Amino acid sequence: MAKAFKFGLKGITGYLEPAERDLLRGLLDDVISMLDSDARDNEDPLAALIGLDMDVKKPSDRALLRLLPNVLKDDDDGSLEFRQLTERSVRESKVGALRATAMGLDKDELVLSLEDATRWSMALNDVRLVLSERLDIRDEADAEHIHSMQDWSQAEDVESYLALVYNFTTWLQESLVQAMISARQAKS
Repeated sequence: MAKAFKFGLKGITGYLEPAERDLLRGLLDDVISMLDSDARDNEDPLAALIGLDMDVKKPSDRALLRLLPNVLKDDDDGSLEFRQLTERSVRESKVGALRATAMGLDKDELVLSLEDATRWSMALNDVRLVLSERLDIRDEADAEHIHSMQDWSQAEDVESYLALVYNFTTWLQESLVQAMISARQAKS
């Protein structure tokens, strides 16, 4: 059974069973596949080098839109322009954190530096955003309903299973953030 992250002499440590690591690795890989854009043929190398993507569009998948939201609420044109300038680098940054986290799942006992923990927190947040969208969490009542599902033996359908996975990743991220706070306090 997983043990919460904590800060100690070795740094930020946690423990995950092999099945928990496999579950988390699968979730990370799923989000990576959502974000990883295919290499484009005939792409302008200079545009790719500086991160421009003039062909980018607002995502139609609501979960992907949660990861890559519009920056201007009531200005679709302005949001598209901003997306063209930044989305490639945002995707690359997210994929980098997700991949680094997945690579860190090679041992039961996890030992993270503060920098590693920051990447882990970003990756877990992205996983949770996708799961929350798939679970249609819109408000506090929806979140409370999902949080009330705690017993793995009662996972009867996809929604209850996803709710349990969401709760697990939430708990994992919360313990990681608390350990990061403790680490930062110890440094100051």
